[in-house]
Amino acid sequence: MKKTTFHYTKKMDKEYEYKGNDLGAVCMGETTTFKVWAPFADSVEVCLYPEGGDSMELSPESLPQEVCRRVPLKAEERGVWTVQFPENMHGTYYDYLIAGAGSTVRTADPYARACSCNGCRSMVVDLSRTNPEGFDRDRAPEKTTENIICELHIKDFSYDSRSGIPKEYRGKYKAFTVADSGMESGEPTGVAYLKALGVTHVHLLPFFDFGWLDEAGDDRQFSWGYDPVNFNVPEGSFATNTKDGTVRIRECKEMIQALHKAGIRVVMDVVYNHTFVADSWLERTAPGYYVRRYENGALSDGSACGSDIAVGRAMVDNYIANSVMYWAKEYHLDGFRFDLMGLLTTELMNRIREELDAEFGVGEKLLYGEPWRANESPMEEGTHAALKDNVRELHENIAVFSDDTRDTIKGDVFLTRVPGFVNGGRNLEDRILDAAAGWCDNVDGFCPKSCNQVVNYVSAHDNFTLWDKLLHTLREENELEHRELYEEPFADIMAANKLAALIYFTCQGHIFFQAGEEFGRTKFGDENSFRSAPEINMLNWSRTVRFSELVEYYKGLIALRKMLPGLYDKSEKASQRISGQTIHREGMVSFFVDNRNGKQADEWESLFIIYNASDASGILELPAGDWEILVDKHTANCRKKAESRFAVAPCSGMVLGKRK
Repeated sequence: MKKTTFHYTKKMDKEYEYKGNDLGAVCMGETTTFKVWAPFADSVEVCLYPEGGDSMELSPESLPQEVCRRVPLKAEERGVWTVQFPENMHGTYYDYLIAGAGSTVRTADPYARACSCNGCRSMVVDLSRTNPEGFDRDRAPEKTTENIICELHIKDFSYDSRSGIPKEYRGKYKAFTVADSGMESGEPTGVAYLKALGVTHVHLLPFFDFGWLDEAGDDRQFSWGYDPVNFNVPEGSFATNTKDGTVRIRECKEMIQALHKAGIRVVMDVVYNHTFVADSWLERTAPGYYVRRYENGALSDGSACGSDIAVGRAMVDNYIANSVMYWAKEYHLDGFRFDLMGLLTTELMNRIREELDAEFGVGEKLLYGEPWRANESPMEEGTHAALKDNVRELHENIAVFSDDTRDTIKGDVFLTRVPGFVNGGRNLEDRILDAAAGWCDNVDGFCPKSCNQVVNYVSAHDNFTLWDKLLHTLREENELEHRELYEEPFADIMAANKLAALIYFTCQGHIFFQAGEEFGRTKFGDENSFRSAPEINMLNWSRTVRFSELVEYYKGLIALRKMLPGLYDKSEKASQRISGQTIHREGMVSFFVDNRNGKQADEWESLFIIYNASDASGILELPAGDWEILVDKHTANCRKKAESRFAVAPCSGMVLGKRK
């Protein structure tokens, strides 16, 4: 990375902040305009190429070796350089030569909306030419009463040869366009399966252009995608053609359009906290400005990637906010999940919330993120890190992942053998009851404005899958050396999995789960599979059959959750619906939920919810009334007459509803 003597001050932002949203290469009819923010440059040239190439590296000191057209840009106010051509240059590839401080740097365009294979050369794109048929009429599905978010990786989704997805679409955007995929035995897979499961949102791991893997290389390469290179361009390895820069854009839009058609909204996992390498396109266009450093010049490493973005500076915040808006408008995305949001600021997150609300309607776009960071990081003066401790500084419609709920239910994600409530943990009864109320009555630690700021979950792409965590806490370590152990639907692990699901599905807040959790997804003990083989990461669709009991349980919980206003209520007073919290004994708790809506006739005016993680049955008495069993050890969303005196099986939970 080129050394710089630049030292940021707020004075610079006052002099150089550019508030326009037209940076990059923009086609307007029969004209194309190039604009780049390079405030320290003495001169800027754009180099135009007929081909994109597939290089994985672009040396900053290099000069174009192939034939290209070099055209100087003109300096304008506030550090912007521009040139306009009287032609539509769609499909033309380009990069920049930026001279300043006695040297010349070559860079791709950080504001590009299209790029070459592997992203080292930018591409001019007329976005109207990338829309699939009917995309102008594409709309998000109507909101339902509850958000049920399923986290997916695009390659995981269809890599399994048993998925029934055509071979040329496996691991690609196009897999989502296959509406009726299924296994040879007839069971649904892909989008048909998601639709039948009942999820309302698919959360897709990062799919803007990321580094490390070779887009033109072996299809067995795998990455979670948390290595951003071109923030406003879809990733090429998920496209059926990596050579043509328009294909990835069109097929990405087709994926979103297909999910919308299936009644599913789409959330994009975004990584604005760091760049793949410190020597990014942003750094090359404005050396020192976009990267966060300590006073001694050392790079901040709050992301554990050594390249933290300097959120809190005007042009950094503009870049991120404009990028989010671009994806929402151009690709019709319905929400955003922010990676390591603790490296961003509450000020920026609130701005994004307000701008999306102004454009699309209040709360129309879902926003949530990780309220933590990997390491300490120096924040700009006057800003507040979007950490869990600052949750009350965030807009009430910005939610955060609840590691409190996660760890209370299944145990510490970093300490493999430490269990939670469902797998042998002790003295967790009070915390389980706090989780049920969305932590809004918590007097020690995390306390959000309302449960609308809480995302309840027990597994995600990070760390062990739920099934693997349960195995590591309920089996001896030497047993886990045998791969076949991970394949077995053990009754005790199944029971613990069901109880874990029941608990977070009956906590107030948003519901989030890792794809495949509902069929005992395993990564065979790999707790950090970010670059592991696709066979480790992929969804094994045959498990939907072998673990069908678990699938049906999740399906029942999803359907029931959408019917219970006492649980899906996200208002500031939602926690007041919960009463009668009781610790019956170690491992067994219960509470009541006011389930009245006030707007429509509900089937049940009150809920009685019990979690029994102990190894003994519990006998309970119901208050007077006409009660039904809605969930028990075996089935979710069942409708069975309840006796006034009933038993709660070991390692299970129950939900009962009192009819009006």
